[in-house]
Amino acid sequence: MKKRTTRMRELLERPGILVMPGTHDSLGGMLAEAAGFEALVSGGYSASATLLGSPDLSQLSFTEMVDYYTRLCEATRLPLLADADTGFGGIANVVRTVRGYERAGVAALLLEDQVFPKKCGHYAGKQVVPRQEWLGKIKAALDARTDPDLCIVARTDALAPLGMDEAMERVLLAQEAGADVLFVDALETRAQMEQLCSLTQRPCLANVIEGGKSPELPAAELEQIGFAGVLYALAPTYAVAFALRECYAHLARHGNTRRLRDRQITFAEFNDIVRLPQYMEREERARRGAEELVTHHEKRRQA
Repeated sequence: MKKRTTRMRELLERPGILVMPGTHDSLGGMLAEAAGFEALVSGGYSASATLLGSPDLSQLSFTEMVDYYTRLCEATRLPLLADADTGFGGIANVVRTVRGYERAGVAALLLEDQVFPKKCGHYAGKQVVPRQEWLGKIKAALDARTDPDLCIVARTDALAPLGMDEAMERVLLAQEAGADVLFVDALETRAQMEQLCSLTQRPCLANVIEGGKSPELPAAELEQIGFAGVLYALAPTYAVAFALRECYAHLARHGNTRRLRDRQITFAEFNDIVRLPQYMEREERARRGAEELVTHHEKRRQA
């Protein structure tokens, strides 16, 4: 079976566009795999919302994110693109981040050039560090990985504060530094998307944020522009938040959930999703094995 890092690299380098839905928990990752997706993305925005109930403002630590990604990677076999933010500090922190994320099982990670504390790429008021500081982190990440197939994604947020020319200079420098994948967040026009894809030689990612700054183009159109992958990182989180709000409002209003049945997974269906039959089978197999061992031991004592 191929490593997840190898699989992610192949998916991004093959013809066509890789559609990567987001997940903010293990259940979501399992459902995405069951739906037939080939890779996943999970970023700090959804992690901050689900773990803290907070906006994406660099409140989660390195160790919290490693624990978060470990759980996600244990729940699904799909390759996962993880969010390493600004590397959680300087060069030494970047090295530790790469090694920690590798142990967690991620297939790719992105490093961005925002000033710490960073913000969601579609928030207002972003600032970026000097080119050389970010490029140093990219090179440190490339050197630190123990698996050469781990994809290092160079993400720049320079468009909003410094303009498209500076954003392009940065991704071209990151490409020269050896970054595997390029990502300019919060592109505002199709023309900017075309410029990015036409002037770079590495796979590029698009990012669809419902209600965000970028045009919400369909995957087929993004493929025509030249993107290798598209992230729908927040769509599932928004869908879950909508469903929970509706469920709680209905329960508070009516005191029951009978009218929600057509919008709920059944008890039996949910047990299948979380693989309860496999767990029960494992328990039964262990029980039978233990009983056979004890029985065999008693027979030997009586012989």
